[in-house]
Amino acid sequence: MLSILKSLFGHSSSLLKEEDLMKKYLIVGLGNVGVEYENTRHNIGFQILDRLAEKNELSFSSNKLGTTTTFKIKGRSILLLKPSTFMNRSGKAVHYWLEKEKIPQEHLLIITDDINLPFGTLRLKTKGSDGGHNGLADIQNTLQTNQYNRLRFGLGSDFPKGRQVDYVLGNWNEEEEKALPERLDRCGTLINSFVLQGVNTTMNQFNNT
Repeated sequence: MLSILKSLFGHSSSLLKEEDLMKKYLIVGLGNVGVEYENTRHNIGFQILDRLAEKNELSFSSNKLGTTTTFKIKGRSILLLKPSTFMNRSGKAVHYWLEKEKIPQEHLLIITDDINLPFGTLRLKTKGSDGGHNGLADIQNTLQTNQYNRLRFGLGSDFPKGRQVDYVLGNWNEEEEKALPERLDRCGTLINSFVLQGVNTTMNQFNNT
């Protein structure tokens, strides 16, 4: 009976057992749930976390407002979250897990797509506007600040005028598919650096690479 309740309402206990708040991190990949969105450009946040989980032999489990998994790097505890709230309600999941796990906001990293960057380009920032991205807009509105770390993954803008939605919700083309594994692994290395070396060092090392 308890397992059924947990599957319905999420686990009540903390996922991160670390007591030192400054050693806890929340990494959030943005995307939309459902098989029809799995391999779309807009779901790059999910894909990056899936690749990182695969490399670390982790499995995601259904939880409140998303699927989660945890791991440790050199004494730091990391919670990976893929919100199940759909893109334009991402803030609810981010806020819930920040509060539940008592994770400092400076240890939050949001991973999202960006059509204003060439395909595969990585750009880590500590603040900024939502850039018209519905997920970032909801997070900013929920947290009441635009000062949170975000990693933007470039999608490029190779689409006709007025076809932006079709492009971001479309599947990767053959050339992009071939390049993705290396780019996804690069993002995993960036996340490790963010946790171990901090955001400033990581920006200097990885931005626009």
